Amino acid sequence: MAHINTTEVIANSKFNRFHVKLLIWSFLIIAFDGYDLVVYGTAVPVLIDKWNLTAVEAGAMGSYGLFGMMFGAIFFGTLADRIGRKNVIAITLIFFSLFTLLCGFAETPTLFSTFRFLAGLGLGGIMPNVIALLTDYAPRSMRSIIVSIVLCGYSVGGILAPLLGIFLMPTFGWESIFWFAGLPLLCLPLMYKQLPETASHLIRTDKKEELIATLSKVSPGSAFNKNDEIVQLKAPETKVPIVGLFKDNRALSTVMFWIAFFSCLLMVYGLNTWLPKLMIEAGYGLKSSLAFLIALQGGAIIGTLIIGRLCDKYGSKKMLVPMYASGAVALTLLGFGGSTFVIYILVAIAGAATIGAQNIVQAYVSQYYPPYIRSTALGMASGIGRIGGMLGPLLGGFLLSVTLPIHLNFIAFAIPGLIAAVALASVSGRHAHLNEADRGSTLS
Repeated sequence: MAHINTTEVIANSKFNRFHVKLLIWSFLIIAFDGYDLVVYGTAVPVLIDKWNLTAVEAGAMGSYGLFGMMFGAIFFGTLADRIGRKNVIAITLIFFSLFTLLCGFAETPTLFSTFRFLAGLGLGGIMPNVIALLTDYAPRSMRSIIVSIVLCGYSVGGILAPLLGIFLMPTFGWESIFWFAGLPLLCLPLMYKQLPETASHLIRTDKKEELIATLSKVSPGSAFNKNDEIVQLKAPETKVPIVGLFKDNRALSTVMFWIAFFSCLLMVYGLNTWLPKLMIEAGYGLKSSLAFLIALQGGAIIGTLIIGRLCDKYGSKKMLVPMYASGAVALTLLGFGGSTFVIYILVAIAGAATIGAQNIVQAYVSQYYPPYIRSTALGMASGIGRIGGMLGPLLGGFLLSVTLPIHLNFIAFAIPGLIAAVALASVSGRHAHLNEADRGSTLS
């Protein structure tokens, strides 16, 4: 009878068909997550005219989705560590796809806002669990880059929403771009069948045969038998998984991660909402806001892939701290103008250092905590971050209303980048779970 250490089997596995399938499904899920989040901004000009909304009312309708995301990230992140990530991914996908689809049938602002809040619950809960599941099964040498590739799906979805709006809305109306969001529901049965459940949950629920079958796909070159003994350290039992985030000398790091998430998402949602308006105020004669938003998202994709690969080689913290700082510098320089080419470069750097950094820091958090509280850690950090996400658009609106010099507006959005850099620099790498695993821990 052999002894199976699931942590070592997964960490030492080679990237294969199992990982490709997991990566593709995860990418598609996150792409629709990004699409569903950005689609409101694509339709809002039409909705303002259709329902005679004021700018404040339109902004409030948009905030309901972000409000739902805050609760969804915390609730579903914690729930997944109890009932399994696969189950929660299915539940949250139904939430955000179904209720975004129903937005296309809403006839009143009240009903539309209700659907956006309910969709937000799923949007907030899906990303932490997809990232956690990816980390659970990623080979040790590719953890950051695999998560980074998948999180680029968010930017792909963010670009797809306005592009589809350009082609679909003139012919089929604003409702059509919300109907498109229902496509993941058709894929749900196949997705649920092919996605694996995390090893730690299978062990905890005594599903040994399913675990052996999954490990055989993870490491097809290894021989496993149902009579083999699964070796692992017993995970601490707690009815409140959040408490585990503050144990094992991780309390300070947990708070610092929350500050980093809060600051970064304030920049992300603030820029997504107000970048075109800020650029117009800066006198660049913006003909179409789409160009700058695509530059922002394009920079996020490139930055995520490049820095994600470097994180696997040099460490996430070493890459993220200067990345946040460079974003603060780029945003500051945007306020002082320059040639169009330089401005696009600075916008792309800002995208890499805000959206891209947010993608990578989620990969870092998913590796920092042990598997039994991984979804909780990501869910709590994302939930705290969503508060910053809700404040970002409000901050931009306030700054524009008081008519400050344009460079001060950009500096105001740059300051959270510096705060995020300082917060992440304060995270203790010595207490990361990865260090424990690399020293031979059998916790899984």
